[in-house]
Amino acid sequence: MAVTKPERTQGLKAPAPQGTYKLVTLKGPGVFVGAHVSKQGGETDLTFVSLDIDGRNVVNLSYAAARNAGFTQANPYGLVLLQTRPIDNLTIGFPEPLAYAKELVLSVLVKEDGVVQILGNVVHGSA
Repeated sequence: MAVTKPERTQGLKAPAPQGTYKLVTLKGPGVFVGAHVSKQGGETDLTFVSLDIDGRNVVNLSYAAARNAGFTQANPYGLVLLQTRPIDNLTIGFPEPLAYAKELVLSVLVKEDGVVQILGNVVHGSA
């Protein structure tokens, strides 16, 4: 599937005390190409990244879980955690673009103190 009209949509929460934040909400139809969420600060990595497409959860895991599950190297699943303390970057991208009809939401649930900022970017377009 070729993606046309590609663009990036960004969301920022700074500071990011404990709570839930929608970083990017896109109305469909559209095509998801990839995303990343960078977290600066926090000591326990108990911040969860969630990607929901048309009301269905596609990704939901913490930075700690990504590290513990071995998502620290390139893999075909589409999740990679890049750690460069004090900034951790979780990337999301699959071998094929994912279409959404109604809505795409990239959000985070912060369950740790000391998170200075969270920055999320979604690359998306049309089919």
